[in-house]
Amino acid sequence: MQTRLLGLLGAAFLAQAAAGAAGAEELNLYTTREPKLVEPLLETFTKDTGIKVNTIFLKDGLPERVEQEGAASPADVLMTVDIGNLVDLVDRGLTQPVDSEALKAAIPENLRDKDGNWFALSLRARALYAAKDLDLSSFTYEDLAKPEWKGKVCIRSGQHPYNVALTAAYITHHGADDTKAWLEGVKGNLARKAGGGDRDVARDIMGGICDIGIANTYYVGLMRSGAGGPEQEEWAKAIKLVLPTFADGGTQVNVSGAAVAKNAPNKDQAVKLLEFLVSDEAQKIYAEANFEYPVKPGIPVSPLVGEFGELKVDATDLTAIARERKAASELAEAVGFDN
Repeated sequence: MQTRLLGLLGAAFLAQAAAGAAGAEELNLYTTREPKLVEPLLETFTKDTGIKVNTIFLKDGLPERVEQEGAASPADVLMTVDIGNLVDLVDRGLTQPVDSEALKAAIPENLRDKDGNWFALSLRARALYAAKDLDLSSFTYEDLAKPEWKGKVCIRSGQHPYNVALTAAYITHHGADDTKAWLEGVKGNLARKAGGGDRDVARDIMGGICDIGIANTYYVGLMRSGAGGPEQEEWAKAIKLVLPTFADGGTQVNVSGAAVAKNAPNKDQAVKLLEFLVSDEAQKIYAEANFEYPVKPGIPVSPLVGEFGELKVDATDLTAIARERKAASELAEAVGFDN
């Protein structure tokens, strides 16, 4: 039933796109991002350019959808979260290279594909949540495995994409053998079984279950803003956030990003959207809407995020990290991280 419904929706969207092609300028966006995070950007883009954006929101299955549609796909822009998903789109042959001076100027080299097949649009850092009264102002990811933190660490599943990306980044810095030893050390330091969500780390620190944990920066902004309700505001009050670094690098980040679809019928408009999304105006919206870090240097962050201090982004190429994700997942399985 669900497959049939998707087919009907797809047919309706194809018809809409075909009908609109003869009218005003427009483009077709497929995205896995939440509507409330994307719509303010798209409304501003249409207001500024006059280009209408037809949007399909997909919880998952974006590459499968585009593959199924084949050469007739109306998709112009593919927007998703997580570097692994962006690289997967490229590996499946669903993107095309874009040569844009505006995109190159706005996005640091390690945060975009060298051939122009994908571009980061916003950043989220993998940070340390710590009990508010803990005397701790700096930290490295390597520190997580130190014996002094035995029984004091909370973290979600080692197989969750956020942690797989962190482990993959660790591999790029230290190699597989050292990463396996690190994972064993972190597992040995856990105060509870790995699981739950990032916000649960703050909850469990408040509850005295653990002293520190790893979670994404933007969740603190969401909790402090009241978006998660008064209970989560209390969780946020119980913690402070430290931006860890690798001993030989910076803070690990993941991204939201986008690519121009291989068979984009409106490529010029698609490129205009990507260029708009890295403009000063759009980058400010990213910073304010979801407490993410702008990808473009020099754009101010949300005041709630600014309290965390300056973000020193790790310089490792994101594609290199994405290539280690399978190995990272296998290492987490090998050490029984979630058991």
